[in-house]
Amino acid sequence: MASVAKVAVSAALYGFDKEYSYSVPEELENKLSLGARVLVPFGRGNKRVVGFVTALANEDAKKLKPIDSVIDKQPLVNEEMLKLIMWLKDYTMCTYFEAYRTVVPSGFSVSVRKHFSLANLEHELSELSEAEISAYEEMKSMEEAELSDYLVSLSETPGGKKLVNSLVDKGIIEEESELKRRVGDETMKLYSLSDEWCEGDFSSLTKKQKQVAELLSETDSASAKEICYFCAVTQSVIVNLVKKGVIAEREAESFRSVNVETDDRLKLSDITLNSEQNKAYMGIKKLIDAQKPAGALLYGVTGSGKTQVFVKLIEYTLSIGKTAVMLVPEIALTPQTVGKFKSLFGDTVAVIHSNLSLGQRADEFKRLKSGNAKIAIGTRSAVFAPLSNIGLIIMDEEGEHSYKSDRSPRYHARDVAIRRCGNHNCLLLMASATPSLESYYYAKRGRYSLFELDTRYSQVGLPQVITVDMQEEDCASDVISPALYEAIRKTLDKKEQVLLLYNRRGFSARLSCRNCRTVAECPNCSVPLTYHKANGRLMCHYCGYSKSANSPCDNCGCTEYRRIGVGTQKLEDIVAEMFPDARILRMDADTTSSRYSYEKNFKAFGNGEYDIMLGTQMIAKGLDFPSVTLVGVISLDKSLYAGDFRSYERTFSLITQVVGRSGRGDKSGLAYIQTSNPEHYVLELGSKQDYKGFYNEEIALRRTLIYPPFCDICVIVSQSGSEYEAQKTAELFKDKLAELLRHTELKTPLRVLGPSQCSVGRINGKYRYRVILKCKNTTQMRGIISAIIREISRETASHKDKATLYADMNGDIG
Repeated sequence: MASVAKVAVSAALYGFDKEYSYSVPEELENKLSLGARVLVPFGRGNKRVVGFVTALANEDAKKLKPIDSVIDKQPLVNEEMLKLIMWLKDYTMCTYFEAYRTVVPSGFSVSVRKHFSLANLEHELSELSEAEISAYEEMKSMEEAELSDYLVSLSETPGGKKLVNSLVDKGIIEEESELKRRVGDETMKLYSLSDEWCEGDFSSLTKKQKQVAELLSETDSASAKEICYFCAVTQSVIVNLVKKGVIAEREAESFRSVNVETDDRLKLSDITLNSEQNKAYMGIKKLIDAQKPAGALLYGVTGSGKTQVFVKLIEYTLSIGKTAVMLVPEIALTPQTVGKFKSLFGDTVAVIHSNLSLGQRADEFKRLKSGNAKIAIGTRSAVFAPLSNIGLIIMDEEGEHSYKSDRSPRYHARDVAIRRCGNHNCLLLMASATPSLESYYYAKRGRYSLFELDTRYSQVGLPQVITVDMQEEDCASDVISPALYEAIRKTLDKKEQVLLLYNRRGFSARLSCRNCRTVAECPNCSVPLTYHKANGRLMCHYCGYSKSANSPCDNCGCTEYRRIGVGTQKLEDIVAEMFPDARILRMDADTTSSRYSYEKNFKAFGNGEYDIMLGTQMIAKGLDFPSVTLVGVISLDKSLYAGDFRSYERTFSLITQVVGRSGRGDKSGLAYIQTSNPEHYVLELGSKQDYKGFYNEEIALRRTLIYPPFCDICVIVSQSGSEYEAQKTAELFKDKLAELLRHTELKTPLRVLGPSQCSVGRINGKYRYRVILKCKNTTQMRGIISAIIREISRETASHKDKATLYADMNGDIG
């Protein structure tokens, strides 16, 4: 048996993050396994922290601290997931435990709490100091719970910590660590026939009791709810049967269900593919049959029926005994997608996204891990679904930036999916009407197989698009042009639905003081506050700070403001004033904060309970409402100049996707794009849904300026409460990089830009500076970057206002 365990601990900062060695006590040898969480002493004070076992070995363990206890009877991660955690740590330059927490739902996390009690021994008080004697006398009169709380609070003060540690060392008090799981398992009572009644002679029972006994003889066990429903009896019948010893009662684990609207009319047999879809299906099916790691891109115009192809491919994958993962970019898309797939595949579908409760996410994880569910559907984190024998991973709308995490670990779901395809010898199918430039480039070069759907499934054709030059329009509202107004009115007269996109939430973009013209800004971030009419407050969309809109101006004290710009709340008021009889649904982050708001609102709109849906980009992609025949893009001009090299790509994608929501039924669609730049090639090509034309323009620009896919871009961000420290640390990184490269032969080119202030120079009180590296994402390059960040982190650990560094590979430059 192993005498030493390598453990990654939760308390280690990146500069000190490594696998620490601990001795394995004899009583824990048979309980320990790879991936299992353990409780270990860490640091000089031997604080008890949670870690997980990364390796087991037979080594000299004499000078090592022992593991306290094993938390998991069975590890939450299998061998493949453990390898994925180790890869994620290296690939995204995060800590081991940040990677672990990303793979395992937070509902399984445990907290460690100290518990103190008086030792059951008499002690010689002469060995104690006056302060210790005083504390001891005071503690003797306390109840156990009161005593523990008192000592926990005392140990968190500098002087008190020393006193408590001394009393522990001298055996006056005993210290233990208590573990509490964030979310417990859900249980329910199940009933079954007791052993002596299994023979089936129920003649001595009443009529209702006999019904229950006969049901249980056929079904083995059932819940009280099921018994009452199928036998038409009350709970009292069950209670009496338990008292008689006829049936036995036991606790069993139950799963917290995810509420999803399904349609019993949907059948797998009813889904038919046209010739174009079938050609793509057969080609992709061959790649699945090959059972080798592979990538494929399904490029199809909006409404071309990519989802029908997904359904058929998943059906085939399950038929050959394998499992499947289906990723969607937005939570907003999950209700429609999950509802359709649950209708077709039933309880074999599990859902993973951040809008679920902690308990629901934990239970869906367990269903997938146990094999009770075979299909995982969800947003970015669903790529970590603990499925075995994966045959297919689908990324719908693969070009969406929401697949990239902006928190540590800063992974892209596509990179994780590629890794898992290597582990499972399976296929990654990426699909979109607007694939990322990188994916389409690799598909054209043969790295991925390319399949195309060029026509709409409904045969209606793409919507007609009209571009409105807002500089030549006389708009009373400065938001809705006369042309768009007339189109909305005609659409409503025909009892058809309208979708309006405006990608700015809130009421007004900002408030300006009428006296001194100072714009109200967030005190923690270098951005203006946004006015929200619903709660009468100015809010920061970065850190969450808010204050009353009636607050005096910070510069002159004036309380009168001028509203500048428009948000979705203001747009709702304008549209309601123009069309007083229209039923309007607003969809943005402010109206979708409750758990089932997406499902409820989209279902209501699909049922025709609203005439107009307006909102931010959450309504632009993937949704299918056959009655929508008009789409209006209020303005996307600002997104063209967002200061990121992907701004053209994102704007084109947003236009193409939202225009594609129109005319998806049996009626032709129409779309209006309002802009002050009607001749800009991105808007022009987007209005035509000409992805290939846009690709040719953009790839030539990327090649000239050396941007992905012709390089990788790594942004090193330094942030601190002190602007001087943030800037100095960014410069220190650049200097250390230059010094290291003098002695290292790079195998790939490297360009270094900066340091410079980030686009948003301060967020949540932290100043931010960046160094941009144009490089290749190789093991050597990541090793260099990681080594420098570790070195700086250790050197500056004791500095006041120290800056923290992190690396983001192929994320936003901002």
